[in-house]
Parts: sequence; structure tokens; C-alpha cells
Amino acid sequence: MLTLSSPFAAAFAAPGLAAASLRTRPALMQEAAVAEPEPVAPPPFDPKAFAQTLPGITAPFGFFDPAGFCSSDGASNEQVSEGKVRFYREVELKHGRVAMLAALGFPVAEQFHPLFATDDAPSFSAFQQTPLQTFWPVVVGVIAVIEVFSVFTFENPASRDADGNPAQPWTIKKDHVAGDLGFDPLGLKPTDAAGLAEMQTKELNNGRLAMIAIAGMVVQEGITGSKLF
Repeated sequence: MLTLSSPFAAAFAAPGLAAASLRTRPALMQEAAVAEPEPVAPPPFDPKAFAQTLPGITAPFGFFDPAGFCSSDGASNEQVSEGKVRFYREVELKHGRVAMLAALGFPVAEQFHPLFATDDAPSFSAFQQTPLQTFWPVVVGVIAVIEVFSVFTFENPASRDADGNPAQPWTIKKDHVAGDLGFDPLGLKPTDAAGLAEMQTKELNNGRLAMIAIAGMVVQEGITGSKLF
């Protein structure tokens, strides 16, 4: 009897073990689901850290932002987004290029001016003393045409970001490269990333120096009323 009862006991015990194992599987799956870590939210955007990845930072100043344009408690008075930092770089580069042209043309025009009607006027006041002032509408029109194309690099003010917040005013699109107009007739643009960053830094530094230089020329002639040379 013992030999006959043992197989039957095993046969009846097997379904119970199988059922127990089935009951434990959902519990294990629930534990595994609970143990899965929640997705970590990305850190908030750091405008200073992003600005330090852009060209234009050189010794001895390094990252130089005394007015706090990249700080919410500085000149911006608001939380600075990536588009706003790109806007600041676009503005700086554009003013630097204009200043480089002005720093060259300002003193040269006092020595060579085929369109000027006088040889004695400094560049500071020559435009008002010659018929060139009648061309102001043409000058403004040319500037307006150039600036209209720059509008397409801005974020749509009516758009919203990934979080549903309205776009920050005066921000540049993230895929826009500052100062890249697609104009390189001499083929000076380097093809490698390191060389391009170095050239961009040189252009920014020369533009910054030119802005200081042309400001000094204008102030000097405005005070003295005479030519630079």
C-alpha cells in the first residue's frame, strides 16, 4: 500500500506546486515593476555653461560677463534660454563686423574721400557737411533689406517649447549658426571643427577691439572737432 500511495501522493502534490509557482510570478513581476527607477528629469538649462562652449573665450579674461547677460539676476532680468544666448552672440558678432569696417573707413575717409566735397571736415561731421546726407533713405533701405533676412533666424514669438511654454522673445533658433551667411568668396572658412572655432574666436576678438576703437575715434573727434590725423 505504501508503494502504491506514494505515486498518487506525488501526482496530487504536483498541481499544487505548479499553482503556487503561478501565483508567485505576478508578485515577482510587480516587485520588478516597482523596483524600476523612474526617469530622471534633465537638469535645468545653464546659460553660463552653454556660453562657455561657444567660441570667443580666451585668456586672460576667460568667460567675461560683468553685466550678467547670462544671469537671471543680471542685465537680462529673466531666466535666460539657449535661444537668448544665441541672440546675444548674433548681436555681438554683427556689431563687431560693422565696427571693423568702421574702424578702417573712419580714418581712411579723412585722407581719401572722392565723394566728399570738402577736405577739411573730419569723418565725425563730414556726412552732414556734404550732399551725402541726401542718400540717407538709400542707406536705410539697404540696411532694412539685410535685416529682413535676419528675421527668419528668430523663433516664432507665437510658438511654444517642448514643455508648452511660450517662446521667449528675441531668441534665435537653436539650429542657426551665428554669423553664418553662406558668404565665403575667398574660401577662408576652415573645414575642421577646431580650425573653425579658432577662426571664429579671432573674428570675435578683432570685432570687440574694433568696437572699442571706433567708439574712441568718435568720442575724440566729437570733443576736439578735428581730424584724427
